[in-house]
Amino acid sequence: MEARSESKVVKVSSQKANLVCELIRNKSIEEAFAILENSTKKSASIIRKILNSAVANATENHGMTSEGLYIKSSFANEGPTMKRFRARAKGRADQKLKRTAHITVIVTDEKRGK
Repeated sequence: MEARSESKVVKVSSQKANLVCELIRNKSIEEAFAILENSTKKSASIIRKILNSAVANATENHGMTSEGLYIKSSFANEGPTMKRFRARAKGRADQKLKRTAHITVIVTDEKRGK
């Protein structure tokens, strides 16, 4: 059985969030929390909250215990991009892309296969 948690339109690029998602993929919950706690990346604190929610969903909605949980999957997909313009010299403008991400974490109580 598996439980999931998802956060949409998070103000971090999906490429940067995926770097942190790769660190915790196929790890136990305790190991993943330790990695996220010691990471200096901005997306680590966001992913820690999503992982907390996934563990809560597993224990409350599916009756699993939090001790034997593993992260089956964690990924960040690209969300909508806000396009902003900045004035430059000689009447020109540069486009700034403010990227967002949809981050998903799936936990399961089955042993991970390597």
